[in-house]
Amino acid sequence: MFKRQIYHTLLSRLQEKRQFIQVLVGPRQVGKTTLAHQVIDTLNISAHYASADEPTLQDRTWLEQQWALGRLQAQRQGQAILILDEIQKVEQWTTLIKQLWDEDTASQTPLKVVLLGSSPLLLQRGLTESLAGRFELIRVPHWSFTEMQTAFDWSFEQYIYFGGYPGAVPLI
Repeated sequence: MFKRQIYHTLLSRLQEKRQFIQVLVGPRQVGKTTLAHQVIDTLNISAHYASADEPTLQDRTWLEQQWALGRLQAQRQGQAILILDEIQKVEQWTTLIKQLWDEDTASQTPLKVVLLGSSPLLLQRGLTESLAGRFELIRVPHWSFTEMQTAFDWSFEQYIYFGGYPGAVPLI
């Protein structure tokens, strides 16, 4: 399976000592979720994945439950990664994540956190207001021509017509 250069950035950060929340932002359908799963598949670390994009309403209680599951894995396994997808759909997510992250920092809970979101304006507002100094922003852009050519053997004409969306490949 093809791995974008951003894969190596995220992999490297999650192999480091727990320091920052990793935040992947970018347009829908550019592979943020796939990227997170690829990294988890590579690492020999327990992980919990949850998406706020589910049909049921996700609220602060849902977020606390997902975090508790991540903490439990971290305590049992010695470390774990919590991946929260479409996090911007949870109301007031930044203040709760700040609280939970700070609690884990104080108690030295070995839980690393990756947040994924497709609405940069919502994400950035919350990040700069509540999570300042606690996160690293990793931008996940549309795929480049070179990536589409390498992964799917696309011509330049196909790239211009269909764009940098890997989801378009099976639709041709």
